[in-house]
Amino acid sequence: MKGHLPFRSVEEWKSALMTLPESNFFELLRSVFGNIKTPFSKQRLLDDLFILLSRNEIRNTIAAYIDEQDHKIMAAVALLNEPAPADMESFFTGEFNRAELHALIINLEERLIVYRFREDEILRLSLNPVLETVLAPFAADTGPLFPCHADEKPVLLDNRKASAWIPDGRLMAALFVFLQGEEELYRTENVIRKKVLDDGKKYFPSLDLDLAIRALLRLGLFRRDVSVFSGHDGEYQSEERNIVSCADKIADYIDLSSMERQAYWTAGVYLCQNEAEQDAHNGTAPDFGGAPRFSRNRQRVLASFIHRFWQLLDPAKSYPENTLRRFINLIERDNAGTGKAWGSTLLDRVREPPLPFEPFIAAMEMTGLLIKTGTGWKPGSVQNEPAEKGASPKKPVIVMDSASSFVLYPEISFADAMALSTFCSIKENDGTAIVFELTRESVVRGFDQGMKASDMLELLDRLSLKRLDTNLAWTLKEWESRYAGVSLNQGIILTLAEDRRYLAEARPVSSLIERELAPGVYLLSSSDRAEAARALKKAGVDIIAQPPVGAASGKFTYSKSFSTFPYLGSDKDEIALFQGKGKEKASRSASASQKE
Repeated sequence: MKGHLPFRSVEEWKSALMTLPESNFFELLRSVFGNIKTPFSKQRLLDDLFILLSRNEIRNTIAAYIDEQDHKIMAAVALLNEPAPADMESFFTGEFNRAELHALIINLEERLIVYRFREDEILRLSLNPVLETVLAPFAADTGPLFPCHADEKPVLLDNRKASAWIPDGRLMAALFVFLQGEEELYRTENVIRKKVLDDGKKYFPSLDLDLAIRALLRLGLFRRDVSVFSGHDGEYQSEERNIVSCADKIADYIDLSSMERQAYWTAGVYLCQNEAEQDAHNGTAPDFGGAPRFSRNRQRVLASFIHRFWQLLDPAKSYPENTLRRFINLIERDNAGTGKAWGSTLLDRVREPPLPFEPFIAAMEMTGLLIKTGTGWKPGSVQNEPAEKGASPKKPVIVMDSASSFVLYPEISFADAMALSTFCSIKENDGTAIVFELTRESVVRGFDQGMKASDMLELLDRLSLKRLDTNLAWTLKEWESRYAGVSLNQGIILTLAEDRRYLAEARPVSSLIERELAPGVYLLSSSDRAEAARALKKAGVDIIAQPPVGAASGKFTYSKSFSTFPYLGSDKDEIALFQGKGKEKASRSASASQKE
């Protein structure tokens, strides 16, 4: 955000007074000069007023009568960048009602500290440039607008109340491990099975597992898995009993900073709660696995909003409600000016109401970004990344506690913890120690995702500083050998007659071949037959067989997936909405943005 000088030119100030209605103009001048003798000139009167306000004794008198409320109004006029009266009302919600604020502004106008001018048919407020030397220190000091308190102990909450707080990368990886290890997550009525919820309570006692799963789906890190089966009547039906991870989205999520991941997580939780409230209000059954009812842009902008909001908070301070509301107000104003509104289209932005305060704060409390105190809220901590992705740790970050299980230390990076989640299962989480183990089922899951036994051993060696059980390598390689003996593959299969197998070496086709299943039979990495057909045409093939799915057996099968979030990135805005006393203001309204 860019700062904005709160003072216009003296000529603009004179022009604004000249355009006042005659009654208002002379009433203002009489309050200064008393009765005005005739003949007179409005221009001459303004010149006399300028000379009067330029006198040091007059300026000192004006400064002496500025109180705390005057200070707040002047600082807000400067910070909000020549706001309309309605903007001031919104900003001071909870402190001044409309009548009180109007009276304060009128009083400052009568004292020639603030004046009004019209721009683009909108009446705005500005500070008197003739008094700049007097008013500038008050305008620059935004401290009274954002009261806060010294750090306080958090309010003790009911520990039985589940939250959506994922405090570090180990716990997030453990959640991924747990969900990927469940063969059947949902009952037929789209409700999470009781056994899954009970097991989840054992490993994540304070986590609202149902909400966490919905957030993962909304973020696109998981998707509902569709199974097709033959019913009693011979018709093919589908079920969504489980969820599967989305490797590309998870890779994007890993690349984010810790704070960005927490911001997106909080955005997902907030939007899931919002949808649940809509369903309850409309009396409709929730559809947690269906297509999201919000745009990807809205999710991204909300995460950016949360990121910026949290950065404004000093971890050593506790903030009352009015201060948090003003931070939200400032970011919303800036978003309106930069086009980063909630909706993905102009119509969405027009219809979208301001971010509701209570649900927003509640979501940030649920995910640990805000902690309730006796006088308000303080920012929660976010785990710093202990190491770069793929970097070798200086000391072990996993320690084997048996031949096939190990403890994860807090120093492990999120990227490494997530890499372990690919082929491990969760053994224990007692609130301090998180223990993963390698089981035959979890290792096979890793093989299914393209990992080799050598990849697993290399990762474990690096994280433990080569302190593995000697029998572990033999066990993994034995499982890998058995894995290669029998396989089920799903995807696009390319078959080439013997005289056409040279096409597998052609660059457009070879780049899509994931593996050769048998002579002339290839599994393609692409799930799009149109893409494979284009590659064959580039290789010179003019006739390509593309029989309908299930045509050979007379059966019809299908699969579906949806991408709710193509890339989990953050704007990483450099913001300085409030840096304390005497710092440059960094907020501007939509109209100011357009002028710039």
